[in-house]
Order: sequence, then C-alpha cells, then structure tokens
Amino acid sequence: MGKKAMLFPGQGAQKVGMGADLYHGVPAARDIYHRANAAAGMDIARLCFEGPEAELNETALCQMAILVTSVAALEALKARHGEPGARADMTAGLRLGEYTALVYAGALEFEDAVRLVRQRGAFMREASEKNPGAMLSVLGMSREAVTEVVAACREDGTLVSANFNSPGQIVLSGTKKAIGCAEAAARERGARRTVRLAVGGAFHSPLMDSAAEKLAEELKHTEIKDPKVPVVSNVSARCVTGPEEIRDLLALQLTSPVLWEDSMRFMISSGMSEALEVGPGRVLCGLLAKTDKNLTTKNVGSLADLE
Repeated sequence: MGKKAMLFPGQGAQKVGMGADLYHGVPAARDIYHRANAAAGMDIARLCFEGPEAELNETALCQMAILVTSVAALEALKARHGEPGARADMTAGLRLGEYTALVYAGALEFEDAVRLVRQRGAFMREASEKNPGAMLSVLGMSREAVTEVVAACREDGTLVSANFNSPGQIVLSGTKKAIGCAEAAARERGARRTVRLAVGGAFHSPLMDSAAEKLAEELKHTEIKDPKVPVVSNVSARCVTGPEEIRDLLALQLTSPVLWEDSMRFMISSGMSEALEVGPGRVLCGLLAKTDKNLTTKNVGSLADLE
C-alpha cells in the first residue's frame, strides 16, 4: 500500500476570512486560535477573519496567521474524523509551513511555533529593510536555463535561485536591480512567463543573513524534540534526524534554496501515493500535480472540506 503525506502551506496562502468557518464550526479549531492569541499577545483570529488585507499581508504577521490557521484546520480534521483521519506516514511544509509540519510531528510545541514564526517574520522584515530586494517567479524554463539567467545577471547584485517549486516553476531572489535584469533575460531566453512576487524582500537568499543569525539564536532557546513522524526538510529534501539538525536547517532555510520539488520527489520515492494539504489555499496540491499526476491529493482548509 502507498503512503500518505501531510503537507502544510507557506507565505502567500493567506486570505482575509481564512479559518473563520472552522472557528465558528469546530470547538477544537476555536481553541487553537485562543491559544495562539495568548501566545502571541494579539488577536490573531481577528487578523485572519477581518484583516485588513494590508495588515494580514505583512511578513511579520501573515506567517503566524497561516501557521495558526493550518493547525486549526488540522485540529478540525481530527475532531471530525478522529486521529486516524489525520494520520500520515510523513510530512513537509513549504517554507514557513515546515514549522507547522514540525508541530504535526510533535517536534515543536504549538505555542513555541507561534512565537518562533512571529519572530522569524520580524527578523525577515528587518533584514529586508536593511537589504532591499525582490523575488521573481520564472515559468516554463529548465533549471539549467534558469542557472544561465542567474549567472548572466549577477553583476547587477545578489541573485540566486530561491525556490524550486515544481518542474518549470523556479523563483529567483536578489537585489531589485538583479531581479530586473533576470526578468528581461528570462523572457529573452524563452520563459513562458515571469511574475514579480508580492513579498517584502529577497527571501531565501544571502540578503537574509542577519535574519538567519537572529533566528538561530532564538532556536537555541527553544525546546525541540525528536519528530514522531518523518519530516522532510526544505533545505536538504531529506528527513531530519533530530533536534540539533532541525535547529540548523530552520536557520539555514532563510538563506538557502527551498527544494520543494526535490522534497516531493523524495517523498514519492519513499512511497507517497496520497497527499493531504492542510491549511489555507490549494497551492501545494497544484504544485504536486505538476510533479506527478498519478498522486491522489486533497485540500483541507475549510468546513466544507471536512465533509
């Protein structure tokens, strides 16, 4: 029999109103928002349900809101279908979703994850203000072709391949001048499309060095346990082996490429035949379909999805 994976979304999945039906319809989900409000010292529920959109999209807040909504959806799933309904053989999360995966696997306490993700977002915002940058999604080019684009534009500043999302979808990160060069170069070299991402900086690049250093310090003082379910890291595209490696990889994630396609291929090679995306949006199911059309995928982000 094939294996089931639990996947959790990252920044970009946020939407005003997310989780409201879960909050009002499932007491276990409502409890998650109350616990998050206490841990963060702010009304996360209001931010998720009412916005405003500009506030929800702030890097320092949206990451925390997505994590909380994803865990609320997970608890709603357990409440409606019991522990077996939320059981998986492996787990992973895209970018900040990795923290949700670690909560699911029992390696990280929920309240600790809320605090860490809020600090992570604040550190990333500070680094972005210090070293302004941008991110560009390049569609319809191979890794080799994108590597050539990066090499051609590095004279204009820091530029790296930051996210390998799926075949033909790679995100670049770097200084605004280098991203401008890459946008033109990618189109000239046959990219089907390029899209500037609505993010606050050059995430998953060396421009986040200061954020990674601060996060590493916070992680030193956070209790992390051995995961009860295999967790696949964004940085290595392999299963993490213990608390110290988890700490190292979470800090490295801010400056290293996110190997999401590689992570999915590793999970497929490990027997994954079914994936459940838990949290707001449906991005991960879409990316997975581009990697392997034979997989069974489902999203759980609303009350209707639980039926």
